[in-house]
Amino acid sequence: LALGGPAPGPLSGRRVVVTRAAERAGALTDLLAAAGAVVVGLPVVASADPDDGGEALRRAMGRAGSFDWLVWSSAVGVDRALAGVADVRALAGVRLAVVGPATAAALAAHRLEADLVGPGPGAEGLVAAMPPAPAEGRAGRAPAVLYPRAAEGRPVLGEGLRAKGWTVEEVAAYRTVAVTAAPEALLDEAAGADAVTFTSPSTVRAYLALAGERPVPAVVACIGPTTAEAARAAGLAVAVEASGDGVEGLVEALGGALARGRR
Repeated sequence: LALGGPAPGPLSGRRVVVTRAAERAGALTDLLAAAGAVVVGLPVVASADPDDGGEALRRAMGRAGSFDWLVWSSAVGVDRALAGVADVRALAGVRLAVVGPATAAALAAHRLEADLVGPGPGAEGLVAAMPPAPAEGRAGRAPAVLYPRAAEGRPVLGEGLRAKGWTVEEVAAYRTVAVTAAPEALLDEAAGADAVTFTSPSTVRAYLALAGERPVPAVVACIGPTTAEAARAAGLAVAVEASGDGVEGLVEALGGALARGRR
C-alpha cells in the first residue's frame, strides 16, 4: 500500500519501502510522508508469542520488583513485558535501561521513564553505559538484571552485562516471524521504488525471501551497524547506515542520500 507524497520536502516524490512490522511502522511511515515520500508499506515480519505462550515472561515479571535493573533492547520487548503489569508501582526501586530513544519512547508510553538510555549503537552501547555490578544488590541479594528479549535475539546484551558482574535472567518476550506471502503487485511496486528501509536483520532476510528474483531498490537504508552488516552479508550495497534505534536519523540520512542522487 503506497501512502503520502508528492509533497514539499527532502524526499519529495521518492518512493520508499517500509519493511517494518505493521504494528511498529507508524512513526517511520509518518516521518517519511512528512518528508514528501510516497511510502510503500510492505511489512515483512511480525511479532508473535514465544513458544511457551509467554508463561515464563509472566512469571519473571511477577518477580520484577526483586531485580536491580530491567533492561530492554526493543520497543516490542517493552510492550510485551509490561502488558501484564497491572500496577507499575510493582517496579518501585527497579532501575530501567533501554538501548535507545525509540525504546525509551515505548517505555514512556507506559508512563515509565528510563533511568539509562544507551548512547548507541545498539546493545553494545547499552552494555558500555551500564555500571559494573555492585558487591551487593537489593535487599542483600546478588546484583541482578531481568532482560525480556526476542527469542532469536543476539546474546550481546546478556553476555556483556555478565562480564560486568551482573546476574542476568533472560526471558523470551516474543518471537519475530517472517511474513511468507504478499500480493504480487505490492512486491513489484516495492522492487521499483527508489529506496528500501531495514530496521533489523530479520527485516533484511524476510524482505529478500519475499522479493525472490525481483531487483532490490537502488538505495538501501539501515538502522544501526547490526542491520547494515546483515544487509551487506546478503550482498546488498548499503547507502545509508543511521546510528541508534530511532527512525528520525534514518529519514534524515535517507533524505540526504537521495538528494545527492538527484545531482
